[in-house]
Amino acid sequence: MTPDGHRRLILIRHAKSSWDDAEMPDHDRPLNPRGRRASAELGQWLGSRDYLPDQVLCSTAARTRETFAALGLEGAPEPELVKALYHAEPATMLAALKAATGQVVMMLGHNPGIAAFAALLPAEPPHHADFARYPTAATLVVDFEIASWGELEPHRGSALDFFVPSGRD
Repeated sequence: MTPDGHRRLILIRHAKSSWDDAEMPDHDRPLNPRGRRASAELGQWLGSRDYLPDQVLCSTAARTRETFAALGLEGAPEPELVKALYHAEPATMLAALKAATGQVVMMLGHNPGIAAFAALLPAEPPHHADFARYPTAATLVVDFEIASWGELEPHRGSALDFFVPSGRD
C-alpha cells in the first residue's frame, strides 16, 4: 500500500501470445508457453516487493486476461475488463486511469499504446535499456503524490521499478 495522498500504478504489457492459429482473431489469441512462464515470474517479482493492487483494469483480450490470471497474486481483486483498453492509445489509457478508484491500480494492455503511455507518466523514466521498447510482460511501477486519480497529470510520477521477465522476447 501507499500512504494517504499517494497513488500507485502497476502498468503491465501482456505476456507473449501464441500465433499457432493464423485464423484466430487477434483479440482471442492466448499466451504461449513462454508467456505463461514470464507471467508467473512477473507474479513472483510483484509478490516479493508487495506490489499488490486493490483495483485491476484489464483489456478484454484473452492474452491480457490470461497474463493477469497467471500472475497468481493472492488477495488481488478480480480484473475489471475494459473494452477501451484493447489496443488503446495513451489518451484512452489516461482517461481510464483518471476514472479509477483504487489506491494501487494495476493496468494491463498492449503495445504500442502502453509504451507511449508509460513514457508519459514518470518525471524521469527508469534507467533500463528496454523501457522505451516495453517488451512483452514489461512492468512499470510508478507512484504519484495525488489524493485521487482524477488529479493525475503526465510527467508527475516517480518511477519505483521497471521489470522485464527473463523469458521474454
